Amino acid sequence: MESTIQQLQARYEQAKAENPKSRIRDLANILGVSEAQLVALNTGTTVTRLEGDFKELLKAVHTMGYVMALTRNDNVVHERKGVYNNVSFEGPVGLVLDLDIDLRLFMMHWKFGFAVQEADRKSLQFFDKSGEAVHKIYLTDRSDVAAFEAIVAQFKAADQNPEVVTEAYPVEAAELADSAIDVAAFRESWLNLKDTHEFYGLLKRHQLTREQALRLAPEGYAIKIDNTAVQQVFEAAAADQTPIMIFVGNRGCIQIHTGTVTKLVTMGPWFNVMDPELNMHLREDRINSSWIVKKPSVDGVVTALEIFDEKGEMIAQFFGKRKPGNPELEEWRAIVQNVVNKQAHATV
Repeated sequence: MESTIQQLQARYEQAKAENPKSRIRDLANILGVSEAQLVALNTGTTVTRLEGDFKELLKAVHTMGYVMALTRNDNVVHERKGVYNNVSFEGPVGLVLDLDIDLRLFMMHWKFGFAVQEADRKSLQFFDKSGEAVHKIYLTDRSDVAAFEAIVAQFKAADQNPEVVTEAYPVEAAELADSAIDVAAFRESWLNLKDTHEFYGLLKRHQLTREQALRLAPEGYAIKIDNTAVQQVFEAAAADQTPIMIFVGNRGCIQIHTGTVTKLVTMGPWFNVMDPELNMHLREDRINSSWIVKKPSVDGVVTALEIFDEKGEMIAQFFGKRKPGNPELEEWRAIVQNVVNKQAHATV
């Protein structure tokens, strides 16, 4: 094992030298290994391996005070600052419910944990069984370092082994042919939705992938639009400070920002929000399709902008600020409709 670890370390150092601007996730892809395997290489020096009940660990994160939560997938990074208040679990599914840190946690996918020190940055980093990052928590200059160290001491693994043995997830089943779907029944179910959270169950019942569902949606409930929609929607929301909701997730965590966006910056393929409490970094060049999606609810129609990559995986969802019991913001509906109208006009 030692020689294998040393070989990977040497390959990693070479990859960093050849790709000095690349992040660790990208270097892992270059090397054909997982990010968790690269993080674990420094176990015993700048990395401490963690073990135990990560649900209990998360309940203690509030003691660290003001931190930065990071959740990402291949195409977008969501960074939100705040305090981990109101952490609760029902079985393996958890919630962090605060105005600033708002998370949906799926702990069945949290396999590996590490405390990491990169120069002067301290963090807690968590990965699924395949070694892909599900969530990271970074200390800020306002965080309680002693509380961080106490959490690390409590959850420090007895065996500080630098080797990580990962396990691939099963390949997703192929999408059914549209002809195999009872489209009429599916559309009726869509129109009878009472809550947007019912949509996932709807897909399962009718054996649909999400993008396929949008293609087969009731007329007017899913509109495919140009991939410039994200920038247009954000620019409009920033201009009049309409509060929005940004959902970014992976199999282990969904992270939500609710509030305004202000400083928008495009750098190469990246479209960024660079606000004091929120950073979002989106690879616009990886958006393969964009949809305006409307779902009925007891509070009226709820409208989202959903974007997908070339594999049909959702990159992110965007809504107007809304809480259950309240109708959708008219300002958000107007923003979305204006984008749809502009794009329709441009194609005429």
